[in-house]
Amino acid sequence: MMRPLTEAEIRAAIRNADADEIAEIGMPHDLILIDWDYLDFLSWRDPASSRRGIVIVENDGRAEGIVLRCTDPSRVSSGMCNICHTLQPGNQVALFTARRGGAKGKRGDSAGTYICADLSCHENVRLAHPLAPNEVRAPGQADMRLDGARTRMERFVERVLSEA
Repeated sequence: MMRPLTEAEIRAAIRNADADEIAEIGMPHDLILIDWDYLDFLSWRDPASSRRGIVIVENDGRAEGIVLRCTDPSRVSSGMCNICHTLQPGNQVALFTARRGGAKGKRGDSAGTYICADLSCHENVRLAHPLAPNEVRAPGQADMRLDGARTRMERFVERVLSEA
């Protein structure tokens, strides 16, 4: 769960972009309707720029965000998102890169990973996998998927913003 954030708090949380780029970011169209109790992290594709994505995580009660750049979706037949571990058609998984924080970012260093092209990982982990005949869903399985996706997104943001 995330605490509700205002537009100003979201912009202030972004740490790998300059003030001009942060000012250009388009907020999600449904920002005022977001069910914050439902979110493990906030992510969206920027409506003002089709190749830009934004991720906000909460770390020790503090919001931290990064701006992502999206490559063209893959042309392979399928791919797996490194955040939600959902196998998807290849055109629905894309390489997202983010300029590193601090001095590394100023030198042009970046970090990247394959993520659902629409940044809907927090929704994808809530979808139950179809069961095979005679298969039983293990208790807590959904919680493990939720926790795993949140942890992997937090680690990716931490890797982007780390000075080491």
